Amino acid sequence: MTLDFNGRVAIVTGAGGGLGEQHALALAARGAKVLVNDLGGARDGSGGSATAAQAVVARIKAAGGEAIANGASVTDFDAVQAMVQQAMDAWGRVDILVNNAGILRDKTFAKMEIDDFRLVLEVHLMGAVHCTKAVWPIMVAQKYGRVVMTTSSSGLYGNFGQSNYGAAKMALVGLMQTLALEGAKYDIRVNCLAPTAATRMTEGLMPEEVLRALEPRAVSPAMLVMASEQAPTRAILCAGAGTFEAANITLTQGVWIGAQDDAAEQLAQRLDAVRDRQGEMVPESGSGQGQNEMAKAMAAAGRG
Repeated sequence: MTLDFNGRVAIVTGAGGGLGEQHALALAARGAKVLVNDLGGARDGSGGSATAAQAVVARIKAAGGEAIANGASVTDFDAVQAMVQQAMDAWGRVDILVNNAGILRDKTFAKMEIDDFRLVLEVHLMGAVHCTKAVWPIMVAQKYGRVVMTTSSSGLYGNFGQSNYGAAKMALVGLMQTLALEGAKYDIRVNCLAPTAATRMTEGLMPEEVLRALEPRAVSPAMLVMASEQAPTRAILCAGAGTFEAANITLTQGVWIGAQDDAAEQLAQRLDAVRDRQGEMVPESGSGQGQNEMAKAMAAAGRG
């Protein structure tokens, strides 16, 4: 099976360098027409220049592909809507959205300014919301769409000094979970990619030999799978250094205790049993938790 993107139109945000650039190049190499979006700002989100996006477009065209550049900030919904219209004017459809744009403003929570927390949320979370909202009616109308959110191990598992970044990245998982359910009947599949890659955003954080192993190009195969016709939906794929994993938000079987006066004390005593991962599940939707709880409550009532 070959993943073929001929006839498909993709928008990749934050594609002027690093992961986004590799995503755009990989899609174009397999036949997709690509709108390369990049604000061209610094790692902390300051400044802006369209030259980064234009350079990637030039590389795609030199290799025989088709691409256009866009310098919108994903935090500006009007600019994002104009970006999507630019793709529609050029090619008449949008099949794939890769929400990759991001910034870092790392500090411990104690030292972090609230504006630095808010801006990271604005770029990662609201940026993805803006872009997805702008393409959603198009994908609904054409009954086809592939949306890739960029989450992170910092959100899934935590990372010292990244409370803002981690909160934004985990929020994208929650967004994906619901959009995948709402998009299913239109064949809109929504997934998350958790990359480990050496980019401008990780400079100075890792030894040189580790950075070499973590080339951004090694992450893009996971993006290609999630952007393809054969894509899963509601998946969290992790990728780095040529290794691919899947992350899941699971629910343990749990223990019925009841709501009597000493329920808190009983829960404290039985917490290990509540957290026991044997037989844990991945609910199909948020209602899975309630269904499990009611089943155990009804079983307990039957025993009474």
